[in-house]
Amino acid sequence: MTPANARPDLPPDWLAGDVETFDATSADGTPIHGYVTGRGDALPLVCCDGLGCDGYIWKYLVAAFAPTRRIVRFHYRGHGRSGAPAAIDRFSLESLGDDLESVLDTAGLGRAVLLGHSVGAQVIVDFHRRQPRRVAGLVPVCGTYGRVVDTFHDNPVSRWLFPLVRRLVGRYPEQARALWRRLDSDLLYDLATVTDVNGRLVHREDFRPYFSHLATMDVRHFFALAEDAARSDNLAHLPTIDVPTLIITGERDRFTPDWLGEVMHRRIPASELLVVPGGSHTAPIEMPELINLRIARFLTERLAQPTLDGVSAQSAVA
Repeated sequence: MTPANARPDLPPDWLAGDVETFDATSADGTPIHGYVTGRGDALPLVCCDGLGCDGYIWKYLVAAFAPTRRIVRFHYRGHGRSGAPAAIDRFSLESLGDDLESVLDTAGLGRAVLLGHSVGAQVIVDFHRRQPRRVAGLVPVCGTYGRVVDTFHDNPVSRWLFPLVRRLVGRYPEQARALWRRLDSDLLYDLATVTDVNGRLVHREDFRPYFSHLATMDVRHFFALAEDAARSDNLAHLPTIDVPTLIITGERDRFTPDWLGEVMHRRIPASELLVVPGGSHTAPIEMPELINLRIARFLTERLAQPTLDGVSAQSAVA
């Protein structure tokens, strides 16, 4: 049997092949950059990143599902190749939902299965609240329904420490930018794999790009979005979610602890839950085969879609 954290054979550039880029325009005029990969008539998958991310977490999912369906990725405002609005108050989860809507429109997608990692889980749940007819299914991954700072590391210190850091960034922007650029370091990577990421499962080449991208972001944009994610709360909306939902959590996730997935599972009608053994906040690149098989089974059983080529969904681990 193939180990659960085995890496599928990937081309040197895992986005190589049938990849199209596009540029959308969000509701407030912000330019949003996106990618379409894969082919097939099955329901498309649209991937929503975590805060400060530009797609690294979907590496193995794209490789696994591209043979059977279209996969759309995009960069949030202020991330990657997307633009940024001039006004700092236009960085909010609602604005990220506007970005998502513009991506669906530009890609010609009426409905899609939405996957959201970390803060992306908040984005897709909030998008369902606002635009339910455009959502065929939800897959929140290592995320929560709201107030992410309150549960960060299961430590109440974060509730008062985060606003303090946010004020310091606003008061000393130049110094904050200088420190922020130092995030792209091997020392920080090594620290993360000891404290927050399962270093036994993650591969350096898979996780290292996160720090490289994060260091290029404007620190003010990061904290403006983080502050809004800390306020946003869709707990009351969960019982009204009426589409097939697969919740994926990591057993060792300290950013969004796995009990949050249990809360979502209990409140979202007929939802399913996968707790990844030993998985941390980067579970999709730690145990990609397990997660991809489980998503394949979910799509087959709940959305009447084909499984991965050559892989029986019945063999997926619940």
